[in-house]
Amino acid sequence: MRVQPFVCIGRASVRWTALALFSLITLAAPALAAEKTEASVSDPLIAVHDGFVDEKTCSSCHADQATAFAKSHHAKAMAVADDRSVLGNFNNIQFDRDGVAASFFRRDGRFFVRTEGPDGKQADYEVKYTFAYEPLQQYLVDLGGGRLQALDIAWDTQKQEWFWLGEVSPARPGSTYHWTGPFYRWNRTCIDCHSTDPRTNFQPQTHEYKSSYVATSIGCQSCHGGGAKHVKWARAKAANASTAAADSGLSKVDANTCFACHARRSRLVDGYRPGGSFLDHFSPALLRSGLYFPDGQIRDEVFEYGSFQQSKMAKAGVTCFDCHSPHEGTVKAAGNALCTQCHAETAPERFAGNDPSGAFDTPAHMHHPQGSAGALCANCHMPERIYMKADPRRDHSFVIPRPDLSALYGTPNACTSCHEGKTNAWASENLDRWYGKAWRQRPSIAHAFAGAAQNDLAAIEDLREFLADREQPGIVRGSAVAEMTRLDGAATAADVGAAAGDPDPLVRLGAAEAAANLSPELRLGAIGVLLADETRAVRVAAAKALGSTPSLDLLGDQRRAFDAAVDDLRAYVQANTDSAEAQSTYGSFLFEQGRTDEAEKAFRQAIVLDPTLSGARTNLAEFYRATGDNEKSEQAYAEAVTANPDRADLRYGHGLSLVRQKAMPDAIRELEAAMRLDPVNARYRTTAAIALDAVGRTDDAFALFDPVVANGAIDANLLGTAIQLGLKLGRYAETLKFAEALARLQPNDPQTAELVRQLQDAVQHGR
Repeated sequence: MRVQPFVCIGRASVRWTALALFSLITLAAPALAAEKTEASVSDPLIAVHDGFVDEKTCSSCHADQATAFAKSHHAKAMAVADDRSVLGNFNNIQFDRDGVAASFFRRDGRFFVRTEGPDGKQADYEVKYTFAYEPLQQYLVDLGGGRLQALDIAWDTQKQEWFWLGEVSPARPGSTYHWTGPFYRWNRTCIDCHSTDPRTNFQPQTHEYKSSYVATSIGCQSCHGGGAKHVKWARAKAANASTAAADSGLSKVDANTCFACHARRSRLVDGYRPGGSFLDHFSPALLRSGLYFPDGQIRDEVFEYGSFQQSKMAKAGVTCFDCHSPHEGTVKAAGNALCTQCHAETAPERFAGNDPSGAFDTPAHMHHPQGSAGALCANCHMPERIYMKADPRRDHSFVIPRPDLSALYGTPNACTSCHEGKTNAWASENLDRWYGKAWRQRPSIAHAFAGAAQNDLAAIEDLREFLADREQPGIVRGSAVAEMTRLDGAATAADVGAAAGDPDPLVRLGAAEAAANLSPELRLGAIGVLLADETRAVRVAAAKALGSTPSLDLLGDQRRAFDAAVDDLRAYVQANTDSAEAQSTYGSFLFEQGRTDEAEKAFRQAIVLDPTLSGARTNLAEFYRATGDNEKSEQAYAEAVTANPDRADLRYGHGLSLVRQKAMPDAIRELEAAMRLDPVNARYRTTAAIALDAVGRTDDAFALFDPVVANGAIDANLLGTAIQLGLKLGRYAETLKFAEALARLQPNDPQTAELVRQLQDAVQHGR
């Protein structure tokens, strides 16, 4: 009997602001300090780590760069809270909105907020740090144990008002998304990208943090790496020593440095070292439907990496530095002059092979008055999307507006985003008039990915074409293989194998992630080669997918490669010791390896780290079920429901565990609760009906399938169950509606057609 797969829950690190490139490392010669150096008086978290120098030394030789950088938002990414850094109004301001209440005030020159704490009671909390600068600023509170928590009420620097960052209704105190919970914990979700060489230093035994950094905010060494070697080199050079090294001691700065923070990604190792490969330090999120629109435009907070990788610019070799000034953090030119650096009537020699030339900055192309918002290249080809309710960010895939796709799939387009109240049809008609209708035929990934998001098996062929097309960006092709395998693993194993041999690491990453959708006996043949891949992100994904592969017991190079890849996986887990998701996912891997005691420990550690994380509790309950302990499985589900009573999946899982315990009345109550919480879920409704029928309540079971369900049903199992119950009760007229719905869903099934004929005959003759 196959063990039911565990819930795989992976967290991509959340970052509130981004990272740019700044100044050269100092030539000064300060005394080098070890990590245990005495902390700064103004900020107790500062410690000059091994290989680094005090950030203040940089400006002594690089004053121009330091002056430019000081004006950037990056220099203000985080700061000790004082009169200069705090932008919000703390003059006894009351906030009461969206079900969230707080008061902001000052006491003895310090900043405080009175609000609901982790125990649900109102308390006063001192603001220790500011977080970000514009267009919003958050505030960090020390809750003890080294935990810095970001308040979920932020200051809008443009509107000059407080606002709540959450959606719908406030989270319960102590839960994942309450401001005191893991999601808003600076040490866990924000630390990577707002300070210089941040070290999480989580203590698993005590669940405390001893976090530190070289500088409170982003500094020179964030991008150029530790300056100790550079200082040594500078001293030797200044002394005209013949022993001066040729290497200046600075890390290579390229787009990988930017992507370290400008990406939706998971951390693979403990601490990013500038100059290293992005994919050896992080695993980026692919084009999943919850993160990106079907055409690849940004949807959730994914930052720039994923969209830029889709662009023609990335393929042509354009980098962040072609458009952005590294120290100021601003674009290099104003308005369309930024784009016409390359998109001019004469192609730049550097991009002659790609030929970006043309007359674009003209009314004939823009069809908007010169100087208007509609005449700006970025407004049409880099539309903005608002994040955190106040922060507009531009899409970096450089799309061409497609209102026709918006009409089909709800994707954004610059035309109707700018012209409020206008329709997609209106926008399409204008584009037809300006450019002819050829624009409608431009190839797009939207059709295939929209179909995949709807679980349409017909999308597989389109996705397969993208995978085979080497002209497509790697992130598109890697995402395509992951999506097509999710739709039908058995039919796409060969595609996964082909993707595993692709030269693009993002395609190989997609193959490794896709292999999880193949049956265990097919995985090794498809992606075994990836265990020894040159890219760490690929190796870690392959190790995860191959954890339950039986043939790994064979001796030889693949076994050795697997063991080496597992070492990379352990490094990933070690780098995320305070992440409940990472621990839970590792627990699943350990269980697949037959290491049940360690697996149980990992699942329980995940729950301690985040008691309301439903995936970890589900994994623990399913672990007990798979090991034959139904009683513990039911108990684990009961605890999960207590922690998350409004989660339909947990109520459903608890219902099934009660069925295994033969506690049918309680099981039915839980299954019905799941159905109420998620009424469109066909599986919940079907299972509840089967349970009702099993205890003799067949009429109640059949009542769950009313004509409205029949008319909109697209699930064959649901319709089949309704038909069986209807036949059992002899209610042929109603059963006919379900049979006709099934016939529409399966038009070529002769058995369904015959059933419809027989029911029609029975209804017609009153039988």
